[in-house]
Amino acid sequence: MESFRARDDRELAWREVGGGRPLVLFHGFTGSSRDWLGPAAVLAEHGHRVILPDLRGHGASAAPHDPAAYPPDVLADDGLALLDHLGLDDYDLGGYSYGGRVVLRLLARGARPGRAVVAGQGLDAIRRTTSRTGVYHDALTALIDGEPAEPGSPAYWMHQAGGDPVALRHVLGTHVPTTDLDRITTPTLVVVGDEDDGHATAGELAAALPNGRFARVPGNHFTAMTGPELTAAMVEFLAQA
Repeated sequence: MESFRARDDRELAWREVGGGRPLVLFHGFTGSSRDWLGPAAVLAEHGHRVILPDLRGHGASAAPHDPAAYPPDVLADDGLALLDHLGLDDYDLGGYSYGGRVVLRLLARGARPGRAVVAGQGLDAIRRTTSRTGVYHDALTALIDGEPAEPGSPAYWMHQAGGDPVALRHVLGTHVPTTDLDRITTPTLVVVGDEDDGHATAGELAAALPNGRFARVPGNHFTAMTGPELTAAMVEFLAQA
């Protein structure tokens, strides 16, 4: 792991796999850069320098409990700071689930990658806060309060993920809707698992982007990310740059 300083001087972490054209990949909520290691190895074999940050409040990055450390859109702030730190001007972006939201925020705020991949994410959560956010907030609150987590519940898998529930609850409040999708002209692949019912509006997201493309791969929200079909779709799409 390596680290850099965010704009508010918090220390954030990232790791790299491979060499070649830079590809920055953002993980999902409660995850870490480790979630991408399997796909990253394949992408590296196809000529990519895969850069895997840990989002603020996740993994090896700073996870302060001070609410002031989580202003609106801070994850996009951190992403822009990482691009500046690495001096990237010719690169690609990608993200899964919550990481897909970060990618779209970066594009909306002026990041100009050659291509972008938004996986495991639908239009509904991009334009507004969904009921899933409330479920996650309540689950994290239950963990903070020491309530037992029933197997199969959101609180249970969040507990299994091993993150800091206080920091993660703060992260939930940083999301900023992206309503100007028609201004994002970067060629963008929107890809989703064929059993990912929670993100059924992924096709609508692709249609809302001027240069959006849509693909389905096998799997639900948790299994599609590490399936070979998702990585293959990314390899094919990025090779067209």
